[in-house]
Amino acid sequence: MAAYRVPAAARFSIQFLLKDTVLTSRRIFRESAFCTGKGYTGWRTCSSSAPHCSSEPPAAKACALSGQYDHLVQCGSLQEDIQQRNVLQQLALLKHNLNNYTNSIYLNPTPTRLNSKDDNSQLPNVKYGGSTAKEEPTPPPPKGFYLYGDVGTGKTMLMDMFYSSVKNTRKKRVHFNGFMLDIHKRIHRRKQSLPKRRLGKMFTYDPISPVAMEISDETCLLCFDEFQVCCQTICLDSGIDYRRLDKAAAGNLYYLTAEPGAEASLDTLFEELALSQKSVTGPRLLRVLGRDVMLEKTCGSIADCTFEELCGRPLGASDYLEMARFFDTVFIRHVPVLTLTLKDQARRFTTLIDNFYDNKVRVVLLAATPLEQLFVHTGGDDERDRQLLDDLGLSGKAAENLTLFTAEEEIFAFQRTVSRLMEMQTKSYWMNGDRSRSKET
Repeated sequence: MAAYRVPAAARFSIQFLLKDTVLTSRRIFRESAFCTGKGYTGWRTCSSSAPHCSSEPPAAKACALSGQYDHLVQCGSLQEDIQQRNVLQQLALLKHNLNNYTNSIYLNPTPTRLNSKDDNSQLPNVKYGGSTAKEEPTPPPPKGFYLYGDVGTGKTMLMDMFYSSVKNTRKKRVHFNGFMLDIHKRIHRRKQSLPKRRLGKMFTYDPISPVAMEISDETCLLCFDEFQVCCQTICLDSGIDYRRLDKAAAGNLYYLTAEPGAEASLDTLFEELALSQKSVTGPRLLRVLGRDVMLEKTCGSIADCTFEELCGRPLGASDYLEMARFFDTVFIRHVPVLTLTLKDQARRFTTLIDNFYDNKVRVVLLAATPLEQLFVHTGGDDERDRQLLDDLGLSGKAAENLTLFTAEEEIFAFQRTVSRLMEMQTKSYWMNGDRSRSKET
């Protein structure tokens, strides 16, 4: 995970609710006809866009977060978890402060003296942001939270419950990858608007501050995924991965390469799904930020790819987000055992699954080993690491605590990916990911 500091211009105007597991954009109390599943996936189903199993409970009107949680427990979609409830209590206080919150008073400039040595340069009694310059200092805005914990413990669920319950319309919930892509687009747009530099007339321009102010002007609340900062931290670690509690499988969606007929089974499944597509099977060219990304076998909203095609090439989050926009089902064939020696491919695979999961893309895999054995936490002592240590002037002992070399972040990302892939094989996930069905609904 990369660490980014919030620019000073936005530091007092953007509120952060942060966590380090993937988030999905759902409204909790939208109606759903599938409110019978257990565990984490059951909640995701219950929070989808289909009709709900019952009407909104009266308790939700008085205390939205507690009411939603109580209802989901009674409905059988969740099991009672004391740590989750403690987190909700803290989020409820933040929610209360944000409902009528505005950051406009922090965006207007504060008048300053042009010449501090001039005794006559007094501050004028001019209004800024609805107050006068001589009034008491504006109190600081409410602080956000950084929610962390092991994979599958409910961080996604609590984030979405909080986000959906905040009535402030100037809010945004976004994955870190998508947020940074938007930042780069804004920076590029501002640089394109600058006058052309002439010879001998060089100037520097830092677009970060105006972009930060632009986002601050649009948003009072930002909910992030996979972002590192110093905020108030809340640990959610009950030791239970709720994604693993939903046992209702959607069928065989994970095949082993060594199994007889595994490749043919994927061919058959692809052909069956292709029958419902109003398209012919063939290659598809995607245009991503000015680059061409070719997928050799697609049919409508289905893509049949190899691991090498998706993770062996220098692709990143922007490419995977574009795929998620066009395809609701992706076959991934010939996934190897991912060791730390294959850092680049493994990181791309985790990024791929992160973005597919966040956009409810369904996956069918053909892999070398069972899912629990797909990531092997060995290797990584390659020539590039040794060269980088030499370039930094570090000995092996000095680098022991650097995550770049200890691979702690990769190991956590691997665990998260396995947890997500397990949920992605469930019946409820498969049904929710069918975009043709969602359009009909």
